[in-house]
Amino acid sequence: MTIRRAPDWLTGHEYAHRGLHREGVPENSIAAAEGAIAAGMGIECDIQLSVDGVPIVFHDWELSRLTNTEGVVSAQTAEALEALALLGTEEHPARLAHFLEVVAGRVPLLIEIKSLPGYDVTPSCAAVALAIQDYQGAVAVMSFDPRVPMWFAENAQSTLRGLVGTDSYENGFERVWRNAATLAEAQPDFLAIDVRDLTRPEAAAWRADGRPLLTWTVRSP
Repeated sequence: MTIRRAPDWLTGHEYAHRGLHREGVPENSIAAAEGAIAAGMGIECDIQLSVDGVPIVFHDWELSRLTNTEGVVSAQTAEALEALALLGTEEHPARLAHFLEVVAGRVPLLIEIKSLPGYDVTPSCAAVALAIQDYQGAVAVMSFDPRVPMWFAENAQSTLRGLVGTDSYENGFERVWRNAATLAEAQPDFLAIDVRDLTRPEAAAWRADGRPLLTWTVRSP
């Protein structure tokens, strides 16, 4: 696997997971992004794809937890998603393009492309690549699914790409990050692993090799 140096900003920031959200400020909202920027933090956000192929900043596959609507994100148009209220606030799901306009390079941005085993990641990857191709700020893409960094390695090589990893969270991609063959195929520039897995020897080996290692979700000093 070819090793290329990652930019210093990647490990030079703390990142607000789904933005700096709290009571009255929903996760992955424009308000959560503005809160992170005001605190001088980078932003991690999530991407789901609308039925008309637009990348939307939204974490869940289902709408019910974050809106008063039943159904799945992928069955809705971008326009319909933008009209929904997040957790009873005046915030709405945002297109990635609008999210990028708001952040405007003020802080680094980590974009997690959501996936599931068997999910076709190509439309999501292509849509995100198109959205960020002219973005002037610090940005990276990442996913639990190794096919995402692999896609960017093959189709958008200049994009900083990462593999998100866990042994402890059941999402269909547990322990994938520890597989040497998978890493060789995916060619991630960095790993972002579950904080509970930081003591694993594979994490130590990655760091010993001079590779950037991020961790999530950290709730204590």
